[in-house]
Amino acid sequence: MCCTTALLDASLAAAADGTPAFSADPLATWQTDGIVWSMAAANGVVYVGGTFDHVRPPGAAPGQRQVKRRNFAAFDAATGKLLPCAPSFTGHHHTVRAMKASPDGRVLYVGGSFDHVGSARASNAVALHTSNCTPSKSFRPSVSATVRAIETTDKTIFLGGDFGRVGGQPRNRIAALTPKGALLPFRADVDQPVRALAAAASHGRLFVGGDFESVNGQGARSLVTLNPTTGKTVLSYPGWFPPQSSVKAIARDKTRFFVGAEGHGPGIFDGRIAGRLTNGTMVWKDTCRGATQALVPYKGLLYSASHAHDCGETPGGFPERGDRQHLLVQSLDTRKILHWFPDTNDGVGEHVGPRALAVSRGVLWAGGEFTQVNDTPQQGITRFGSRDTGAPKVPVLSVSDTDPGRVTLTWRASWDRDDASLTYRIYRDGKLVARKTKASTFWDLPRMSHTDSAPAGRHRYEIEVTDGTNTSRRSKAVTATVPAKAAQDRVVGDPR
Repeated sequence: MCCTTALLDASLAAAADGTPAFSADPLATWQTDGIVWSMAAANGVVYVGGTFDHVRPPGAAPGQRQVKRRNFAAFDAATGKLLPCAPSFTGHHHTVRAMKASPDGRVLYVGGSFDHVGSARASNAVALHTSNCTPSKSFRPSVSATVRAIETTDKTIFLGGDFGRVGGQPRNRIAALTPKGALLPFRADVDQPVRALAAAASHGRLFVGGDFESVNGQGARSLVTLNPTTGKTVLSYPGWFPPQSSVKAIARDKTRFFVGAEGHGPGIFDGRIAGRLTNGTMVWKDTCRGATQALVPYKGLLYSASHAHDCGETPGGFPERGDRQHLLVQSLDTRKILHWFPDTNDGVGEHVGPRALAVSRGVLWAGGEFTQVNDTPQQGITRFGSRDTGAPKVPVLSVSDTDPGRVTLTWRASWDRDDASLTYRIYRDGKLVARKTKASTFWDLPRMSHTDSAPAGRHRYEIEVTDGTNTSRRSKAVTATVPAKAAQDRVVGDPR
């Protein structure tokens, strides 16, 4: 009775935390030959920006079947098809660092470090008409240095980054413009680069994150809320971030905002924080290490890109093992890390792994520095749909003991990237003789065993494992010889 109750409690807890909307099995996706820094979605198109010269089809090796795309590419969000929208972003450091579509999806605002879009001059920020992929003639602000973050509302375009002037006017690392490119009177003095922006217009707030220590002449480490019209400080967040912890990502839903941090140095806060939009109070904080780069709240869960490790203090998390997990999902309410573990490698550049996330048409897109996804070559971009197609890895089966009438088999549990509970099926001489179900994770693979009641003679055993949708191949067979039961030499009471 106790065990049944415990399983029911665990099941109810899992249901309360939600189920990931995506499989951990990647869809076939085009690749880049460099780093993806930013993604945006509008009207069923996913836009990818970064530092790269070409894209290549799914499965193509580096340098093979390349198509020219200078730091910008567009794809059908549902099918992954490469689209002809292909303006080149060149000059300065020739990189796209930030993108955001207008609320109506008609315009895509692009920022970075560039001085040309195609043949047209543009100074680190530009707008593209999504209908025909042409640059806007009106939105051409002259921004003095790199743009690293963009946020859009119906009436205002916010830019954040390294700059000190916009349109020849002083604007210290943050500015506001009209959709036509006119500079607005909004002003805030930020002492270090801005890296993340999120507006909550109905609450009269603009969330700003970055490397800074001071905003508008007052202490404000890494995160601040500004009035979106004037730029005056509404809230700072003392004690939320230690020195050398920068905010790299901000996202929100209808009631909460979410912040992702990167620590500069061993043990500096790298995790995620949830707060209330109404008053800025903290809801929860996780302490995973590993430089959070991007966040997407979607259908009640928070998806994140990082190189997470040492998550042992977060519910559902894993201990320090010397390796990294680059994509995570957790409950918006409880911060619990759920069983969804697609992974990339660290990749090139700064060896961070994924740096950008976007959801469109029911598909999660990820971009970054990686060159592998789930241990298979895949550079710069990947995506995940809803269909579970990956089978668990088949375990190695061993015979640990044989006795008259029985065989004991042992194996190490397998694991699956998006299903914790797995069922193992054992076959004797091709016939199913047992089923065992157990939960496992990549950091906890328990030993398992089964004792089979078998007749005397030589038998062949195999095992397979299923997640309920996909089943592994059967293992390599092992053999066991079951001895016959010893005949009794004497019958009790025999007078001989």
